[in-house]
Amino acid sequence: MTASLHDRLPSYVAVSPRPSDYFRILFVCTGNVCRSPIAERLTRHELDTRLSERAAGRIVVESAGTWGHEGAPMEAHAATVLGEYGVDSRNFAGRELLDEHVVEADLVLTATLDHRAQVISMGHAAGLRTFTLKEFTRLVRSIDPATLPEVGSGAEVTERARALVRAAAALRGWLLASSPEADEVGDPYGAPIGMFRNCGEEIFHALDPVVTALTGVPAPRHQAQRPWRS
Repeated sequence: MTASLHDRLPSYVAVSPRPSDYFRILFVCTGNVCRSPIAERLTRHELDTRLSERAAGRIVVESAGTWGHEGAPMEAHAATVLGEYGVDSRNFAGRELLDEHVVEADLVLTATLDHRAQVISMGHAAGLRTFTLKEFTRLVRSIDPATLPEVGSGAEVTERARALVRAAAALRGWLLASSPEADEVGDPYGAPIGMFRNCGEEIFHALDPVVTALTGVPAPRHQAQRPWRS
């Protein structure tokens, strides 16, 4: 009997499909102990806050590192910053970025342009769904929300998310950053808590327009203030 296309695919493709009723976001940094865990947990918190349990459950949020510390806990200052935002940092374990993570992801958001290049170099048709976080934010700000499917049920949030990624990919190359560094989030690893707070604030404010565009639900107004200044 002739093998099907599914049978001929590499194992990480065959066993890890991207079902249409779920949307997977993958955050990528270097060690997967600072920037990408902060982004992962902040995003999860915001989705759970703004959407119904069913709709929020349709979006899977994960992270990994190009030189990920496999099984390592989140860096202590990163966990502290998340706590200041009221976000749970428990039960985190670092991961090294693998092919299967890229294959499964519908949207890959990286800390830097180098991370983005590394993800794209892995193949798996990742180019049109891989951006730096701040690049994606910049593009999302130029997308008219009225052009996206309106969220009304669990399934529709995934439709809206996919439409958002397609729209952002179409704008890339037309809307350029003021400088390459403007699309990057610096690494606070080994720095004092103040640097981690600055990093957390940078990530939080980059994520807010993205989560708003994904969900159609804006953040509460009080979240514009730094949590440790409240």
